[in-house]
Amino acid sequence: QVQLVEFGGGLVQAGGSLRLSCAASARTFTNYAMGWFRQAPGKEREFVAVVNWSGGSTYYADSVKCRFTISRDNAKNTVYLQMNSLKPEDTAVYYCAARRGAYSYTKENDYDYWGQGTQVTVSS
Repeated sequence: QVQLVEFGGGLVQAGGSLRLSCAASARTFTNYAMGWFRQAPGKEREFVAVVNWSGGSTYYADSVKCRFTISRDNAKNTVYLQMNSLKPEDTAVYYCAARRGAYSYTKENDYDYWGQGTQVTVSS
C-alpha cells in the first residue's frame, strides 16, 4: 500500500510559477513510476507528466511540454512538478499517482495509487 500526499497548490497569476510536491509512503520508492494528472471543472482527468523509477526518463503532455518539469528525489520519497509560464487553462486539481514498474506510464488506469489532489488556480 502506498499513500501519496500532495503539497504546493494555490492561486497564481498567469505567467507565474508554482511547484507541487508529492510525498510517498512507499517502502521502496524506486519500485514506482510517478505521474501527475489534472482534472479541470467539467472535464475528465488528464495526463500531465511522468517520471520513471530513476528519474532518468520523463514524458509530458503536449499542453505542458517546455513549461512544466517533473523530477523526483528518491532519498526523500518525493516527486515534484515545477510549473512555469502558467496559463488560466492550467487551472485544475492536480493529482499525484504511483505505479509499480520500470516504465513511464501515461494512462490513468495504469496507476494503482492516487493522492487526494491539490487545487491550482491561475488567474488571467
